[in-house]
Amino acid sequence: MSASTREGGEESETPRAVCKVCGGLYREPRILPCLHTFCLDCISQLEPFSGGAPGRHRGGPNDDHGGGAERVEKGSVTVLCPQCDSEVRLPPSGPAGLSTDHLALDEVFLETLVNDGPLGCDLCGETGAQSRCDVCCVNLCEFCYQAHRRQKRTASHSIQRLEDLKSRGGLCRPVLCSLHPGQELRLFCQPCDLPVCPECAATLHCEHRCSPAHEVVDHHGDRIRALISDRLRPRLDRLEQTLQKVDLSQEALQERFEATANEVKAFARGYAHAVETHCLSLMRRLEELRLQHRNQLLLQRAQCQQALCDVRGGVDFAEKLLSRGSHAEILSAKNVTLRRLSFLAEASRDPQLAALVLDDGGGIRFDCREAAGEAGGFPLVGVVHHTMADPHKCRVEGEGLQQVWEGQQGDFRLLCCDTAGQTVARGGDHVLVSILHRDMKNCTVDARVQDNEDGSYTVSYTPQEAGLYSVWVCVRAQHVKGSPFLLSVQKKLRRHAGTFHCCSFCSSQGAKEARCACPGTMPGGFQGCGHSHKGHPGKPHWSCCGNTVEKSECLPASVLNAVSAGSCLKTVEL
Repeated sequence: MSASTREGGEESETPRAVCKVCGGLYREPRILPCLHTFCLDCISQLEPFSGGAPGRHRGGPNDDHGGGAERVEKGSVTVLCPQCDSEVRLPPSGPAGLSTDHLALDEVFLETLVNDGPLGCDLCGETGAQSRCDVCCVNLCEFCYQAHRRQKRTASHSIQRLEDLKSRGGLCRPVLCSLHPGQELRLFCQPCDLPVCPECAATLHCEHRCSPAHEVVDHHGDRIRALISDRLRPRLDRLEQTLQKVDLSQEALQERFEATANEVKAFARGYAHAVETHCLSLMRRLEELRLQHRNQLLLQRAQCQQALCDVRGGVDFAEKLLSRGSHAEILSAKNVTLRRLSFLAEASRDPQLAALVLDDGGGIRFDCREAAGEAGGFPLVGVVHHTMADPHKCRVEGEGLQQVWEGQQGDFRLLCCDTAGQTVARGGDHVLVSILHRDMKNCTVDARVQDNEDGSYTVSYTPQEAGLYSVWVCVRAQHVKGSPFLLSVQKKLRRHAGTFHCCSFCSSQGAKEARCACPGTMPGGFQGCGHSHKGHPGKPHWSCCGNTVEKSECLPASVLNAVSAGSCLKTVEL
């Protein structure tokens, strides 16, 4: 883009007489193939863009004839136009071989005339021209003006004062031959396609057909006008329309940008408000958790203080009684003292205080990436997790917590839940399980706690003594809901020696010698029981004792001896 271009892409109204490279009035203006005019010296100083090679073909929109491939002459040089950056080729003779821009020279004259610049006489070369010949198109000083009037050949020429021309702004200057000074290019050599003066036509172009310029100018002018009207004007209109659309699109783009920017700002404000609201909600949740954990610590502290006060009071009283009391005083107070001390000693078995775990809030964490729903239509992230189990929300499940047989393994499952009742999806909680015999003070059962690392814990145990047990299940030194539980351990069952069957006839596949411990009989020499016959219990039963409960204890040995073990049915159950 040239220096004469304003910000925004619009060309400034620089006078045509000014060169856009040097910034001064044209000096020997030449026309580049892209139809931009510059001073001859300015073109000569352009750096070559590329050099032509012999035999190389080149074509493009910036060629002399507007397109098409043509042969590049040896020695030609390519330069970039300073105004449009087009790649243009100079003739082999250099910048001097370019066409002279005579319109630019006219503009220089008018510019100088309007600005009261010094005009030299075109005949004698002296400054101070005051008039101009319309026919010869030369500036004349006063002396040459008088001589011009005296000569017979120019006496009839129309001569006007420069002041009058300045007021009218009009100018018509001749195009003179460069080989024959003073000779105007009035003819056109058709074979050479060049304007020539009469002297050139008589000498250099004597064998060529030369026609008066006014006879052929219409033909060549029509070619230019046809190219403009048929091809360039429509394209010019399309380019102007396209440029207008580009300008409209640019305005629409700016409006769209501003509207979008406002939407982004509104979104940011709304999102910031939503995030601020979410932050306040998270802070309230943290405050609730802090109060909850603090209250739990206060409860543990109060329990510890109460236990400490009770034990200290009992020990102080007993030591004072033993150190200061007489024999009679000691014996009088021994019963109440022993009961109190025994109670305090028994209370020390409470696992809730024996395994006290302080809550330091380690179960509270913040996940900044987890989705937290929406607020005002904006998606939010960031959740405060309270992964610490709440003993009052934990639950225990499994038959092994109610009844088990002596010497057999029992088990149950502990599910740790938070304050919302949701299962804590991780392990690591401090779980304490104690199984104490209610009648035998020194009888305890070892409980094995397995952390499943998913918020659940499997507790297994094997009692060796029958009776009632208290099962203490504590999480973080607090009893879970329902703790302590009552566990009944039944005595070990006597195993059945026979088969649990429907009848001896079916179970033995009709064997007559098959016997059963039930009182059932069958006619026809069968020694066992059969369906719907005398003595049949009417339901499946054990062949060794006749008991109709499958999971039951076998009858005492005295009863079993009444029936020979070898005679009982030993087949498998159907």
